[in-house]
Amino acid sequence: MKFKKTLLASMIGTAITAATLSPAAMAETTLRMAYDADPVSMDIHEQLSGGILQLSHMSFDPLVRWTKDFEFEPRLATEWEQVDDTTMRMTVRDGVTFHSGNPFTAEDVVWTVERLKRSPDFKAIFEPVDSVTAVDEHTVEFHTNEPFPLLLNLATYIFPMDSQFYSGETEDGDAKDEIVKNGNSFASTHISGTGPYVVTDRQQGVRVNFERFDDYWDSESPGNVDNIVLTPISENATRIAALLSGDVDFIAPVPPNDLDRVRNDDGVELVTMSGTRIILFHMDQERVDAFKDERVRQAFVYAINQEGIADRLMKGFATPAAQASPAGYVGHLPELEPRYDLEKAKQLMEEAGYADGFEISMMAPNNRYVNDAKIAQAVAAMLAKINVTVDLKTLPKAQYWGEFDDRSADMMMIGWHSDTEDSANFHEYLSACPDAATGAGQYNAGNYCNPELDALVTQANLEIDLAKRAEMLQQVEQALYDEAAYIPLHWQDLAWASAANFDIEPVLNVMNFPYLGDLVITPDDQ
Repeated sequence: MKFKKTLLASMIGTAITAATLSPAAMAETTLRMAYDADPVSMDIHEQLSGGILQLSHMSFDPLVRWTKDFEFEPRLATEWEQVDDTTMRMTVRDGVTFHSGNPFTAEDVVWTVERLKRSPDFKAIFEPVDSVTAVDEHTVEFHTNEPFPLLLNLATYIFPMDSQFYSGETEDGDAKDEIVKNGNSFASTHISGTGPYVVTDRQQGVRVNFERFDDYWDSESPGNVDNIVLTPISENATRIAALLSGDVDFIAPVPPNDLDRVRNDDGVELVTMSGTRIILFHMDQERVDAFKDERVRQAFVYAINQEGIADRLMKGFATPAAQASPAGYVGHLPELEPRYDLEKAKQLMEEAGYADGFEISMMAPNNRYVNDAKIAQAVAAMLAKINVTVDLKTLPKAQYWGEFDDRSADMMMIGWHSDTEDSANFHEYLSACPDAATGAGQYNAGNYCNPELDALVTQANLEIDLAKRAEMLQQVEQALYDEAAYIPLHWQDLAWASAANFDIEPVLNVMNFPYLGDLVITPDDQ
């Protein structure tokens, strides 16, 4: 029997053991899905990551969202207009209810943006927003200090939070709106959004149960899935076996080594898309003096065979990269190609005075990106050919991000999908001069710094002439390439698989944020 989901979501916490779905619940339309990891937190502002954004699209709704064709689709914002060069007015949807039962208003948008502006992970991309004002219950105005061409892009990452639910203090006297990186807080264990699914049970690393929100506002959504059971399965072979045996209905990602196996199985359906997530390594100039020498950084780039990694490890399911911006992004430079040349790498090391090499530490996740641990092992072996000894450590995603934030190794792996589907975002987070106050360079684990490039990106973000803006961002990519700011490896392609009678393709997209609220299955699929 279905029940009204209201404050149940507020009761979940780390001490709650996730229960299996009851027979009555299983009689409803259920999707059993397995990702390689579950969300690290219920606080959607704690970490800017794919897992958190996937959760956001399940339990929250953005103001606007991307279509498959990269157009803007109204969600909680129904319409918008550019009042002047620095003001955009949005009308937000009436009659929307949070999971807690609280009504959604413009004040929740204001509260959410203010919280985003103090989130360590989000504040850099929201820095151009000077203020947000609730004109009335259903009208909000965004004000920027200067003309800003990407405001609607940012709106795709504004998932209004329940300001009443997250205000005040806990019994322990902690602020409910506190943002704690890699730790416990009220928001990391309690959730109230406007999205299609309420989190009813959660045990970190074991299972997350979702149930359809009875009062979900989008009556036009075709979605009819009543229950979702998300089980994290980090081991690729185990995840594939679970799908092929019928234990789960939907998995992501499908590892490259299993693409043919899945594709040739009559009982499952494989969906693939070209990706835009760059996988790269940073070289920490504050930890290793040699990395301050441009010739050493270039030598490391020349020593890495990106095409070999894409061909052999990724089984062709990746595009070798020499820059962050993929084809189609405004900053992409087609002439920049991978430059594997072992003899050139040795020559540069000798010129820099490091012919005998040196020792470094390296860290990478082992369940976040496709074949991440194997890629790190391959890179370490390639660097050995220029006499660099690598002490490699790989960690599960949940443990890795804390180490990454602490810059715990000389080289660290990261994958990045541009949050704004724009080239500037790569630089703002991955190569801008680190600045804790503004959030710039939040994920620049190499501590690379070129103030001239930062200024050029800032200028590009004020340029409304798109051709001029593209030229500026291409200059940035060229400079990062010339200076070997980091080691780009490849753009990771995307692959999902489901039981053959589950039509998942319509809800998938290149951003890898499945719109599961719109998923349709029939009773025969159960």
